[in-house]
Amino acid sequence: MARPRKTAGESTSSLYEGSDGRWHARVTMGMRPDGTIERRHVSRATQPELRAAVRELERGRDNGEHRWTEHDPTLGVWLQHWLTDIVPRTTRWKTQSTYNSQIKLHVMPTMAHIRLSELQPENLEHLYGYLLDHERSIHTVRAVHRVLRSTLNEAVRRRRMHSNPALVARAPRHDTDEVEPLTVGEAQRLLAAAAKRGNAARWSIALSLGLRQGEALGLMWSDIDLEDGTLRVRRSVQRWTWRHGCALTETGTPECARKRGAECPERTGGGIRLVDTKTKGSRRTVVLPLPLVEELKAHRAAQARRRLEVGPDWDTTHDLVFATKTGSLIDPCRDREAWLALLKDVELRHVRVHDARHTAATLLLLQGVDIRTVMSIMGWTEMATAQRYTHAVDELRRRAAQRIGDLLWTTTPAGAQR
Repeated sequence: MARPRKTAGESTSSLYEGSDGRWHARVTMGMRPDGTIERRHVSRATQPELRAAVRELERGRDNGEHRWTEHDPTLGVWLQHWLTDIVPRTTRWKTQSTYNSQIKLHVMPTMAHIRLSELQPENLEHLYGYLLDHERSIHTVRAVHRVLRSTLNEAVRRRRMHSNPALVARAPRHDTDEVEPLTVGEAQRLLAAAAKRGNAARWSIALSLGLRQGEALGLMWSDIDLEDGTLRVRRSVQRWTWRHGCALTETGTPECARKRGAECPERTGGGIRLVDTKTKGSRRTVVLPLPLVEELKAHRAAQARRRLEVGPDWDTTHDLVFATKTGSLIDPCRDREAWLALLKDVELRHVRVHDARHTAATLLLLQGVDIRTVMSIMGWTEMATAQRYTHAVDELRRRAAQRIGDLLWTTTPAGAQR
């Protein structure tokens, strides 16, 4: 049976040039559940662009792709709802903090007013270009793209929009940054200098096992079996941002009149936290090198002596392997400062704390440890992560070529059997 013909009121679109110099259209999308007609507003810079947008809307309407919702929220309203009501139930705090920062810093200022029904891939690509023009890094722009893709996928799943424009929009490409680890000589100099400081084993673990900063700071003595020579990674230390604990005024500003949550007299939710590792791949057991076992035994003995000196002021909340002078959790910022001071002592180039992890992975690969074992030690779950270590992989390829060459093309002495 043929589809019933729509009346003029149900299919008419009107186009006009506005006083703002842009072209506007009102596209009839159909009947709402209450019997009223829904007309969608569209605006473009030129008339041809507007006509193309109107045809796209009409095509979706006629194909049954348009879904009426009671509200057609702006992107800003949806993002705030996603951050406040959806993300906290399924996402860890650190990821929530990253999402919140990327959206409020990079998306809200220029995109919050666009309605979900009008959001196009070109809007997102314009945002990416704008961020690059304002000296945001490609890494930041690609992170924003991933967040938008995630939140708009949720909007589609909840029938707030028909399709996700972030799946079509092109994020800027970039060549994968090659890791620049420390050399063997540089690592040895660092360990020699660290031996003269407290918590020296902290850097031995970083350079030999490649634990992440938070993983190393979250180690407890119950995680380490010095007799068996194994270490279990189960938790991590994080620094959470303080939030305002005071009430809000009618204008939405905190009553304490302080800009930062950390300055609020009733601040809440922040501080140094000990949390479970985020993925199953991060929870792992690692075998310790024998010299590291001996170093940890000496470190435990020194810590026990320190604990006796401090007495009742020693923090017994956690039996930490690496702790402050009073036994409490080490702030990752203070840990980073200790690393930079160590680099300065040995007059090494500036490298991040995380580059100690890169160094460990590179050294393992260069020692001929197979990639699957390295992934297990490092807590990687994707092969793509290992591909960043191209310099180490290239060296292994050269060694493999040399070995096969020696096997097949080495001259065999006369009369000898192979």
